[in-house]
Amino acid sequence: MAEAIAKRRARGGGGAARRAERTAVHFETAKYIERNIPNFEVLNEEALEVIEANAETVLAEIGVNFVNNPAALERWREAGAEIEGERVRIPRGLARKLCATAPSSYTQYARDPGKSVVIGGKSLVLAPVYGPPFVRDAAGGRRYATMADFQKFVKLGYMSKWLHHSGGTVCEPTDIPVNKRHLDMLYAHMSLSDKPFMGSVTEPVRAQDSVEMCEILFGKEFVQNNTVMTSLININSPMTFDDVMMGALEVYAKNNQACIVSPFIVGGAMAPVSIAGTLTQVLAEVLAGIAYSQLVRPGAPVIFGAFVTSIDMNSGAPTFGTPEASLITYGAGQLARRMGLPYRSAGSFNGSKLPDAQAAYESSNSLNMGLLSGVNFMLHACGWLEGGLVSSFEKFVMDADQLGVLHGLAKGIEIDVNAQAMEAIAEVGPGGHYLGCAHTQANFKQAFWKSDLLDYKPFETWEEEGARDTQALASLRVEKMLADYQQPAMDPATDEALLDYIAKKKASMPDAFM
Repeated sequence: MAEAIAKRRARGGGGAARRAERTAVHFETAKYIERNIPNFEVLNEEALEVIEANAETVLAEIGVNFVNNPAALERWREAGAEIEGERVRIPRGLARKLCATAPSSYTQYARDPGKSVVIGGKSLVLAPVYGPPFVRDAAGGRRYATMADFQKFVKLGYMSKWLHHSGGTVCEPTDIPVNKRHLDMLYAHMSLSDKPFMGSVTEPVRAQDSVEMCEILFGKEFVQNNTVMTSLININSPMTFDDVMMGALEVYAKNNQACIVSPFIVGGAMAPVSIAGTLTQVLAEVLAGIAYSQLVRPGAPVIFGAFVTSIDMNSGAPTFGTPEASLITYGAGQLARRMGLPYRSAGSFNGSKLPDAQAAYESSNSLNMGLLSGVNFMLHACGWLEGGLVSSFEKFVMDADQLGVLHGLAKGIEIDVNAQAMEAIAEVGPGGHYLGCAHTQANFKQAFWKSDLLDYKPFETWEEEGARDTQALASLRVEKMLADYQQPAMDPATDEALLDYIAKKKASMPDAFM
């Protein structure tokens, strides 16, 4: 009798466990993309050689400026460059020779080792929007970002399946002093997510703070021997390297942490209006920046970056999703691969004020060009609005959902026995249908990519449920994701050490909002 009761309890417990399993909160992170499709190449060998030769001419005859940085000028002088004031002219071949020590790929380690990413080769790592001072949602409209907004974005990124990286400044929290906010932002990435993240670059001392916080999180020896941050170093195009960005690069390179060396190009304003001319300037700037990173520490991990857009000649506003930007992105990918370096470009770029049709068109064009151009690290993959001035909660989840399309396309076409489906074709024959055949039953769960956001219901059902558009559905999804969020566990001693470090750093200086 007792045995029978125990068996019933066991069966009941199993049923309860299964019910709990069905209703429990589940979220997963897809592995970073590994392309099984070819890159799209727009430049032939002759064109590539012309651009490469012209970039060498720019470096040797025109030169680049390293401003307010005597140590950088001395490094270049010792390497064999010609120094005139703050102008550095680099002999032909020298920059490319220095760049040869940069690795062709590297692993960025995450707090959860299973979420570490490889950057380079055929990989594509997707990271969220970076830098906007404003946020927008359907309820509150457009407003200055706060730390609470920042934390919400980190949580959404952590729970987004197709996003591999937590990013960096997902928005700029203006309610925290400028000289202290980097500490709170970095702690949010470390504590609210266990995906890889980026460090601060707004001052060299803040880059050093980022390194020291990582040493608490990962261990000092691990940080010195492995890459745990990938951070964005923008070049002040045209051809100017300022002491703030280069100072941050120096800190990260010295500590074996990765930098994206990225020209910031708005064609017609910061580079020529022609595609070939822009590619020449992009290559010259990248060669100089990456070469400098290798002067600081040979072998330091680095990414060939290219943020490129065009300009509206009537208003002066940047434009996105244009054919010119796509052609430059494709061409820069070819140049990066010829250097044997990882490549950063593209994102969910758009100039729209709202997550509307303009935003969707321009973002789709920009995301697809990133996949096809061979990008290895895609910053701004989700959440970008209004030319990068706004991080949008609805746009974040809309884009993050669509990133699944990139995963599906990158798989390419399988041609194994199951994919050939000859048994299914024979089973159904002329005039039949495949809904009930064995092949469909065996494969339907994973056969097609499925949106977690878009509405495919019949009109009557859609109307009964409120006739909601995509932005309304995205608002509901943001609410649900934040309600379902569960913080990843962290060792209490590590958490305490991080909080103590932050408290001491903040106490050591007065607040500054400039």
